[in-house]
Amino acid sequence: MELNRRTFCKSAVLTASLAALNPDSLFASPRKRNIVVGHTAITWSNKDVATAIADIGGEGFYGFETFGEVLERWEQQPGGLGAVLKAHSLPLISAYCALNLTDASARKEEIAKAVRWASIVKKYGGRVAVIGPNAVDRKTYDFSQHKSTIVASLNEICQAVTDIGITAALHQHTGTCVESKDETYEILHSVNTKYVRFGPDIGQLTKGCSDATVVVRDFLPIIEHMHLKDWNGKDDHFAGYCPLGQGKVNVPAVLDLMAGRKLKGMIMVELDYDGKESFVPLKLVQESKHYLQSQGVNFRS
Repeated sequence: MELNRRTFCKSAVLTASLAALNPDSLFASPRKRNIVVGHTAITWSNKDVATAIADIGGEGFYGFETFGEVLERWEQQPGGLGAVLKAHSLPLISAYCALNLTDASARKEEIAKAVRWASIVKKYGGRVAVIGPNAVDRKTYDFSQHKSTIVASLNEICQAVTDIGITAALHQHTGTCVESKDETYEILHSVNTKYVRFGPDIGQLTKGCSDATVVVRDFLPIIEHMHLKDWNGKDDHFAGYCPLGQGKVNVPAVLDLMAGRKLKGMIMVELDYDGKESFVPLKLVQESKHYLQSQGVNFRS
């Protein structure tokens, strides 16, 4: 069909209108976001952490996170996990440190554990110990009875970690003693934030019935680390989590809040290990990477 002058003008006006409503659509390139992202190892089994490092490094992520106990086990081998990271030019940024915050009688032991793991992080050039609260029976759990103990534990543990030169960041988590929005806010408003910084998991926040964007905005000044995760609410695979852009989390809004911020740690993409052979971790990582690229996030070449 011949494109006459009137048809062309109408088409041009429509195109301009759509572009004004959504600048990232049509012929416009996605705007670049000043964000550096790494990836955690939990999309793989802990026994496959070396494969995780190879895959994450190969995809151009800027950093790596694993569990404190994984780092400690690898210390029994020559060069530890640091040798594997060096071979793939992938920096260690952080370690997830699951600690008991509700048992005051265990605090001395938990402080020693946190310092031990944080020391390994420091040894390999890392910067953050992610403090993971202990699991509780949420059906019977009474937060008010444990709040003061949790606050005291966090203050002492995080100060001990800070004293050796590592940033300690609380990571709220579903199924633990710090899960809901109210619990997260109460704890963060009560602890000494000179030592206790925040490392939110936006997927966990969403699963815990919080608006992740609001929480990130409210505590932006003390955020030093982040787990960037999406959640589709199905709970069939990966505990309901999914590659970025396939769930309910407003990932672009979170990226906008975090763009340009200088963190002690890093924004870590994460997707839980499912244990099913039909899911290939590398493919899932690539799906999240491609989504982030569509949002203007760059990767190492």
